[in-house]
Amino acid sequence: MDGDCIFCLIGGGEAESDVLYQDDDCFVIRDIAPKAPVHLLVIPSGHFTYLTELTPEHYRMIGAMFKTAEKMSREQGMGASGYRLVINQGDDAGQQVPHLHLHVLGGRPLSGMG
Repeated sequence: MDGDCIFCLIGGGEAESDVLYQDDDCFVIRDIAPKAPVHLLVIPSGHFTYLTELTPEHYRMIGAMFKTAEKMSREQGMGASGYRLVINQGDDAGQQVPHLHLHVLGGRPLSGMG
C-alpha cells in the first residue's frame, strides 16, 4: 500500500468513492471521467504500477481482476452485448494513476482500436 496513491486510499477506506465490489484481491469503482456509458475500474488491492513488476505472487490477484471484470460486465448488462478491457501502461498510453488498473468499458458500440 502506498499512502500517497488515491487507489490505495480508496481500497483502504481512507478516501471516498462508490466501491461497487471488493474482495481480498481487488475492488471496483466507476471511472470519474467515463469514456463509455459504463466505465469501471478494476483495481488490485496490492500496489504496483507496471506489468513488468509482476511476480508469480501476483498471478492470483491478476486472475481475480479479470474474473471480477467479467462478473461486473454481466451485472452492468454488458455480458451479452460485449465490452472492452484496457490496461494503460505509462505516460504514452495515458496511464494517469500510478497503480495498475483494468478499465471495463461498454454500454454502447465501441469504435477505435481493437
